[in-house]
Amino acid sequence: MSDSRWSDLTARVLSAAVLVIIGSVEVWLGGLWFESFIAIACGLMTWELVRMIDPDRSGVAMQLGILTAVVVVLSYHLPPLYKLPILLAPALVGAGQVSRSKTIYALFAIWIAASGLGFISIRENMGFGWMVWLISVVVATDVAGYFVGKTFGGPKFWPRVSPKKTWSGTAGGWAAAAAVGAVFALHAGFGLMFVVVSVLASMASQAGDIVESATKRKFGVKDSSNLIPGHGGFLDRFDGMMGAALFVLIAGLIYAPGGM
Repeated sequence: MSDSRWSDLTARVLSAAVLVIIGSVEVWLGGLWFESFIAIACGLMTWELVRMIDPDRSGVAMQLGILTAVVVVLSYHLPPLYKLPILLAPALVGAGQVSRSKTIYALFAIWIAASGLGFISIRENMGFGWMVWLISVVVATDVAGYFVGKTFGGPKFWPRVSPKKTWSGTAGGWAAAAAVGAVFALHAGFGLMFVVVSVLASMASQAGDIVESATKRKFGVKDSSNLIPGHGGFLDRFDGMMGAALFVLIAGLIYAPGGM
C-alpha cells in the first residue's frame, strides 16, 4: 500500500466502518433515534457550510446548525401546510447573518433541510427496506467510484470542478448501483426498471457530490471540515446521500412499487 494513490485508504476505511455501524443502528431503530441522528448530521452540515462561506462567523455557524437540527425534526411532525415555511427558516435567517455569498448559503441550507426531511420521510413512511436500498446505492456508487477510479484512472470527469474524479470511476459507480438495484429488484419483485431507477439515484448522488465539490473550490477549501478522518466533513460524506434522497422523493411520485 505504499502507492500514494492509496495513502488515505486506512483512514477512509476506519471512518467508514464507524459510520456504517452507527448509521446501521440508527436506521434499524428508526423513530426518534433516527430522526435525532439525521437532525445532528444536518446541523453539522449547516455548521460546515457557514464556516466555509464565512469563516469568521463561528458563533453564527453554531446557531444556524442548531436551528437546522431543530427544523429538520419539526418539519416531519408538523402538518403539511407548515413544512415548507419551517424548512426555509435556516436559509432565511442565515442569509441575513452571513456576510457574503448569501444566495449560495440559502440554496445549500434549503437543500440540507429538505434532504433531512427526505431521509426521515423515506425511513418512516416508505420503510426500512427503502432506506437500506438508498444507502446501499450511494455507498456502492462511492466505493466503486473510488476503487475503479484509482485503479484505472483515465480522462477526468470534470477537472475544473472535481479534479480527482474520472470517467472510469463515474461509470464504475453506475455499474455498482445497477448491481445493487438488481439484487433489490429480485428480492422485492420490482422488475428490471428498478435497476434503471437505481442508476438514476446513483447519478443524483454523484450530482450532489459535484455540487459540493464546486462549492468547495469556489471558497478555496479542500474539505468542508475535518470531523471525519479520511473523508473530510459531513458535507463531504453526505452530499451524495442528499442528492439521492431528493431524487427518491421526486421519483416516488412517479414510480412507487410496493414496500421492500
